[in-house]
Amino acid sequence: MVAPAYGFPTQLSLNQPLTMKLSSEVHLSYCTNIHPAETWDETFSALQKHTLKVRDAVFSDSNLHEAEPFAIGLRLSANAAEQLLEEDRLDNFKQWLDQESCYVYTINGFPYGAFHDTRVKEQVYAPDWTTSDRLSYTLNLFNIIAELAPRSIGGSVSTLPGSFKEFQADETLIFKHLYACAQHIALLSDQYEKDLHLGLEPEPLGHFENTQESIDFFNRLHQWAASQQLPTDILTKHLGLNYDTCHFALEFENCSDALTRLSEAKIRISKIHLSNALAIKINSVADLDPLLPFDEPTYLHQLILKDANGAITRFKDLPLALIQLQAHPQDLLSPAECRVHFHIPLYDDPAPPLGSTRTHAEEALTYLAEHPELCPHLEMETYTWGVLPDSLQIPIEKQLSKEYLWTLTHWQQVQR
Repeated sequence: MVAPAYGFPTQLSLNQPLTMKLSSEVHLSYCTNIHPAETWDETFSALQKHTLKVRDAVFSDSNLHEAEPFAIGLRLSANAAEQLLEEDRLDNFKQWLDQESCYVYTINGFPYGAFHDTRVKEQVYAPDWTTSDRLSYTLNLFNIIAELAPRSIGGSVSTLPGSFKEFQADETLIFKHLYACAQHIALLSDQYEKDLHLGLEPEPLGHFENTQESIDFFNRLHQWAASQQLPTDILTKHLGLNYDTCHFALEFENCSDALTRLSEAKIRISKIHLSNALAIKINSVADLDPLLPFDEPTYLHQLILKDANGAITRFKDLPLALIQLQAHPQDLLSPAECRVHFHIPLYDDPAPPLGSTRTHAEEALTYLAEHPELCPHLEMETYTWGVLPDSLQIPIEKQLSKEYLWTLTHWQQVQR
């Protein structure tokens, strides 16, 4: 079977001057989880080697002023977070941020340990929120973001949606640990006079994965707290949802409807991840062949299929979906659409017959422009650069610069 060719454009046209911040209230960064790093020394080295080059590339490829502060969406493993809190490392890091005119307002706390060059798959959910290890890790991240986040912006940490459905987690333990985390966040918020909040990130086959399951989970969390005679106001203020446009598009959700329902349910949108998933329309199992180059062994690539009758079928991973559909082609009611949890560049669709869910990210930016109070923290999170098919590989700094330009120019368009 010959792998199809893919290609993305190398140029984006800019109509007028851009600014790194989407507005005085809304801030944009890219997530540094793309750079392999598990210790603090490795993390800091990646920031020096790659993040500053990304900043310079964005300034070079646009007419942004180089003196403008550059936001960093930091990813810290549990190991790196512990090390950063030791000795004078955090103070030294704060000095470096000042020297480089950079700032940190958000931390990705979803992957606990190794995230590159090893089989991650469903183990990205381990340890989950039933464990004290996950709680301790997240408390460390809030001790760090409380120090780093500018007071006027506040600080967010994103985390997994409690657990993975396959783990059959004890939800009461999840509630206990999340409440303990909210108490810690509330104390830090008062101490530092900063708005600090945790965003749980729904993902296909996570403990909760779509709008309705998210609303139901938060309702159960509040009901549990009330049953324990615990105040629920700290949950509303300090626990929210990290809305990933890739994940909600995979669920075939309408962006505007989803965000409206979450807001009406009084679930805080802690952060919005701008990301893009693979999509392809199929009439037979053979039409799935263009997905083969995206079957790689590192990350979990959940596949969700919506058939001609609108019925949705979920598959844990791309290779399992291909095996099952090939073995039971009669289960495929065509025409159908498949969406695959494989983050691809925001700035364009892959070559046909593949498509993407990019319109969901566009709709999120449009919704944010119409509801600027919704969420001040945005982050681009295409963490799969390193496992893209060879035909899509260009230097990481260039990839990220192009994502910035896509986001900034689209924001410029929806502001008109």
